[in-house]
Amino acid sequence: MLYALNTDYGYDLAIIDRMLPVIDGLTIIKAMRRKNIQIPVIIITGMAALDDRVDGLDGGADDYLVKPFHIRELMARVRALTRRPQQIQDTGVLSCADLHLDSPGRTLTCKGQELVLTAKEAALLSVLMKQPETVFSREQLVLKVWGSNADIEPGNVDNYISFLRKRLRELHSNCAIKTIYGAGYRLEESHA
Repeated sequence: MLYALNTDYGYDLAIIDRMLPVIDGLTIIKAMRRKNIQIPVIIITGMAALDDRVDGLDGGADDYLVKPFHIRELMARVRALTRRPQQIQDTGVLSCADLHLDSPGRTLTCKGQELVLTAKEAALLSVLMKQPETVFSREQLVLKVWGSNADIEPGNVDNYISFLRKRLRELHSNCAIKTIYGAGYRLEESHA
């Protein structure tokens, strides 16, 4: 339950039971949305009344599945929600502190300076900028940037992180990609 509210985890989707023993699942979803955690959420519950379904969807859930259900239906709903593209601002520009990334154009801007990134650099930085302060493991980054069928070793992510760090230094950005030993990487604003 607390994992859902921890932005250090880069989950792609949450499945939350509405009737949990300590805290109502809808309360957790509302707390996630207040913390700007925008991952898709499926509510699973025995509460089948129309008002319950409306409350669940209006409370921040993306889907509502009433028990009993077949696991194949749940998996189909998971696949449907995870194949939706991540929400990006209408302009296609991501911002974090002094960085601005034009994702379609792969242009990184900071303090009036501009660099053009490679496609993989832009994709990797985009993942980090969408969820700053979130720790991503190498394996998570491989899945998000290269996909599940990619023939790339998780260690190769280190090379791309190194390239991006050089780009950020070149732009004199206030942001840095930090190594969290044993866990992965996160983008954070340095306060030095």
